[in-house]
Amino acid sequence: MAEIIDVLREKNPWWEGDFSLDFKDRAIYAQLTRFMGTKQILGLTGLRRVGKTTLLMKIIEDSIKAGMDPKSVMYFSFDDKKDAEVRDILKEYEGISGKSMREGRHLLVLDEVQKLPGWENQVKSIYDTYSGSTKVLVSGSESLFIRKKSKESLAGRMFEFKVNPLSFKEFLGFRGKAYDNILIREKELKRELNEYIRTEGFPELIDAKDELTISKYIYEGIVEKVLYRDIPEVFDIENIDALKGILDMLMYEPGQMLDYTGLARDFGISRQSASNYISYLHDSFLLLSLYNYSNNRRKTERKLKKYYPAILAPTLVFKDDPLYKSRVFEWLIVKELEAEFFWRDPYKHEVDIVSEAGVPVEVKYGRIDTDNLLLFMNKFGQKRGYVLSWNGGMRKAQPKEPIEIVNVLRALLGPNFIPRGEKS
Repeated sequence: MAEIIDVLREKNPWWEGDFSLDFKDRAIYAQLTRFMGTKQILGLTGLRRVGKTTLLMKIIEDSIKAGMDPKSVMYFSFDDKKDAEVRDILKEYEGISGKSMREGRHLLVLDEVQKLPGWENQVKSIYDTYSGSTKVLVSGSESLFIRKKSKESLAGRMFEFKVNPLSFKEFLGFRGKAYDNILIREKELKRELNEYIRTEGFPELIDAKDELTISKYIYEGIVEKVLYRDIPEVFDIENIDALKGILDMLMYEPGQMLDYTGLARDFGISRQSASNYISYLHDSFLLLSLYNYSNNRRKTERKLKKYYPAILAPTLVFKDDPLYKSRVFEWLIVKELEAEFFWRDPYKHEVDIVSEAGVPVEVKYGRIDTDNLLLFMNKFGQKRGYVLSWNGGMRKAQPKEPIEIVNVLRALLGPNFIPRGEKS
């Protein structure tokens, strides 16, 4: 077990001396801290490189500052040793620290836990044995509940939190930029927004300027590792080239409505494989999906979905062509608003985003057109609609106006601009 001991000594520097972290605030951190007092396991999920490990380290730092014995805090990453059993790790930890897991308070942090075969039952056993004295945190670069056995083993025992790339507000905070008055700071904030789009919200890229650096980081540090390492460790992939081809297609042309039969034909795979591959990309956080809105929830879930990549092809975000800028802008808003619905009728009238309450939002980089908004509002009895614009709409519209033009800065930096939709 010498390898486990070496990893423990290397990854737990607080056992030997002071530990401090250069942490910049994230909105999700306040959510996590609210649940630290519960018995449940906290599970952090999300794409690679979005900051999950940093959040775990911040919880460790705060726990020690709050009075927890540093040697009662244990961190282990299965990126370092994926074949280690949790019981063996705890045995070596108790030997090194001189602590018993059955005595006192402990914090147990298991990073990239999905790499451990059968992790669900091992973590469940720890929870059932030590939950009275030990808080358990786990992280994974896939949804920790995608497998049926995870849901069954950990039902009621774990709360899952998704960590997203930085929001625009968080990006500005990381760069030390104020956004208290967007009317005065509009030009500066638009420059920052363009920088944010190019870095796609990854914390380690906030000061990156050059397309090649960003491209290598995104493809080699994230996309390829998820496609060639993370997904095959969990799922059986018959045609990895087809999986990559589907993702590449969406990274260059976001917002497509995909047909499994067409995908199967284009990539030389079965329709079932096409369906599976879309699910794998979604569950690994590389894909966002929007449902076609309907008043009938069951009908909504049977309709075609619209798909956006979580990460755009870097060449796309560096293009100056208005067509590409329009695609990137729509992707940005879908991602930032965490949109769940769009609308399209049999005559191909379409609205980009619809809130859960049925409030329609069109996303326009250039010319503003409200015909489809009005059509949707009449069909579903909505009193108001919104156009989210790159340039217009810095000031709030009058209450009686049925359609309000909202500037992108107001939408991303102000309070929620989409109220609950009141139907007439």
